[in-house]
Amino acid sequence: MKKKTLAPISFTNSKITATVSIALVLFLLGLILLIYFFANNFSTQVKETLTVDIVLKDGTKQEQIKTLRADLNGQPFTKETFFHSKEEAVLELKEELGQSPEEFLGFNPLPDVIVVRLNAAYASPDSLAVVKKNLEGYSADIKTTEYREDLLQTVNNNLKHLCMGLLILAAVLMCISYVLINNTIRLMIHAKRFLIHTMQLVGAKKSFIMKPFVVSNSKSGIVAAVLACGMLYAMISYTIGELPDMAALLDTELMLILFLCVLLLGVLISCIATFFAVNKYLNADVDELYNM
Repeated sequence: MKKKTLAPISFTNSKITATVSIALVLFLLGLILLIYFFANNFSTQVKETLTVDIVLKDGTKQEQIKTLRADLNGQPFTKETFFHSKEEAVLELKEELGQSPEEFLGFNPLPDVIVVRLNAAYASPDSLAVVKKNLEGYSADIKTTEYREDLLQTVNNNLKHLCMGLLILAAVLMCISYVLINNTIRLMIHAKRFLIHTMQLVGAKKSFIMKPFVVSNSKSGIVAAVLACGMLYAMISYTIGELPDMAALLDTELMLILFLCVLLLGVLISCIATFFAVNKYLNADVDELYNM
């Protein structure tokens, strides 16, 4: 009676199962990285909505305003500038109050204002305090500078807590991912522990025994990373299709960085886990192999 050869099939199934398991873990890691990139870009966009109002002195001429705006646009803290004239301001106030202040005061009390949108790197209380001090002595046409310090502080605190929470979550998930991948690889190598011992008996060096396991599991890590990247890409495409505004928070460069990080994590974690798993059996006695 012909015997059935189940070992190769069993090994293939375990290899596929291990690869899929690693892919799912890498997908979760990639998802955390993706959320972090989204949060970082969202943080930049929020910070760049913060503005500094430069109140101009009465009688400042349009030529002087244009020159001042050109100078401000060349500063490293400036994202862009807008000019908000006193005429525009009084019209907006009239719409809000239903009555123009000119009607009972006889003149327009509102000033001309240059609105400076900040670069994200300068949208912090310390940096903005320095910017404000520099602006006040920047030109004789500037009367004063104003910005919402309480709003700035609130935005920075909330964004800092969000980023910190994501980093902690990513670190925890990284540890869990390593444990899961390590256990998966150890189960695969466990079935070959006696083969490892036999190779030692015939005089094979540790590096010679280690190499095929590292190479094999590195390939599995690459395949798992590709599967994880495919799942991430499908999820990103679906999300952008449903929420087109999200496309502005993740450009092509960031997507390439995300996929490269997932690929490197797949190879790195697989190699490290394989090294320690094989090394465990290399240092074990033959009696210990039967009890493992």
